[in-house]
Amino acid sequence: MALTVFDRLSSFLQGQGVDFSVLRHSPVFTSEEAAAVRGTSLASGAKALICKADEQFVLIVLPADRRLASKQVRKEAGVKSLRFATREEVEQLTGLAPGSIPPFGSLFNLSTWCDSRLSEQPRINFNAGDHAVSISMTYEDFVRAETPSMGNYAE
Repeated sequence: MALTVFDRLSSFLQGQGVDFSVLRHSPVFTSEEAAAVRGTSLASGAKALICKADEQFVLIVLPADRRLASKQVRKEAGVKSLRFATREEVEQLTGLAPGSIPPFGSLFNLSTWCDSRLSEQPRINFNAGDHAVSISMTYEDFVRAETPSMGNYAE
């Protein structure tokens, strides 16, 4: 039986020696719903967006209280075109529905780009491959485990 994304992520984090907590809850479909059910601030949510930057797909992580700053991303990353992946592309790349993707592009052979403002949060929270499962961990452990490219990608 194939491992779920949650299983793969849990194994990866354990292998990296990362301490994390798991919260199972009713399904959530917006960042606001997720923050409410977790009892956490919206800013601590690590929103994972799959985008196509020129010819490659990347996973961009933003604080959940912010939006993607497309012009800034293109400038910082040196790409000419940037667009959100379609629902079909997201499902093909990850096997997941949008909104359930954890901020670990490495799980899907994607580069991870992270907005530097997420560092303002001591702990980050995110859906872990399922709309009804969240993980909470320190921002420091996230960066150590995933080693994302950092930049100013949000507004």
